[in-house]
Amino acid sequence: MEVLMAIEITRTDMSTSELRAAAARTKDAKAVRRILAIALVLEGADRKTAAEACGMDRQTLRDWVHRYNAEGIAGLSNRYSAGPSPLLNSEQRAELARMVREGPDLEADGVVRWRCVDLKRKIEDRFGVAMHERTVGKQLAALGFRRLSVRPQHPRSDPLAQEAFKKTLPRR
Repeated sequence: MEVLMAIEITRTDMSTSELRAAAARTKDAKAVRRILAIALVLEGADRKTAAEACGMDRQTLRDWVHRYNAEGIAGLSNRYSAGPSPLLNSEQRAELARMVREGPDLEADGVVRWRCVDLKRKIEDRFGVAMHERTVGKQLAALGFRRLSVRPQHPRSDPLAQEAFKKTLPRR
């Protein structure tokens, strides 16, 4: 026969009826199941019965009791991570936006318009941050830039010569 250790709930600031009322107000279904399992344990149910009634394993219930003892009802909600840290800080993003707005310098950058591969190289040189071309595109989209480009123009083109070269036939 299996011997189950009793769970000791040391936090006594809420009664079982208050826990059930708090569960009724909670919108997170997983937290509600955990609160109700705690209430069952406070009423005297053993760990296995309380865990099965709320759809969890008895070891899982034990872990949630420890969280409840340490943090109260707030500890029964899932914790979410903040996610990965951004590759570029706000100053670097502002400088990247400035670089894109001003456009490349032919002598310094060797290109007449920015492509993601060119910006990738520039970001590595300037900030020391290596990222994929697609990530550069995502950074630009987050800064409000779109993948629209004007027709490229040669840096040594002469607009006056082009205008003079156009056909000037009279209209019919």
